[in-house]
Amino acid sequence: MPIYVYEARDAKRACGRCRGGFEVSQSIHDAKLESCPDCGAPVFRVIQAPGLGRSQTDLNYRAKRAGFHSLKRVGRGEYEKMY
Repeated sequence: MPIYVYEARDAKRACGRCRGGFEVSQSIHDAKLESCPDCGAPVFRVIQAPGLGRSQTDLNYRAKRAGFHSLKRVGRGEYEKMY
């Protein structure tokens, strides 16, 4: 399901959650939220760029670059470090 970002229309009536924006996992067929679930202030959906083109190779490269190690399963309960 897609994740949508909502923000408050009026910062004066907004709570801490909707003032900075919050994410909601909704079906494409669900109606847009009209108000904050916490305080009831009017909210609008923020248009976000989709996260496309993320391959497993890219994720492994970014993890390696960040200093993390990846493990590969070689047997039942046995793993070896890939890098």
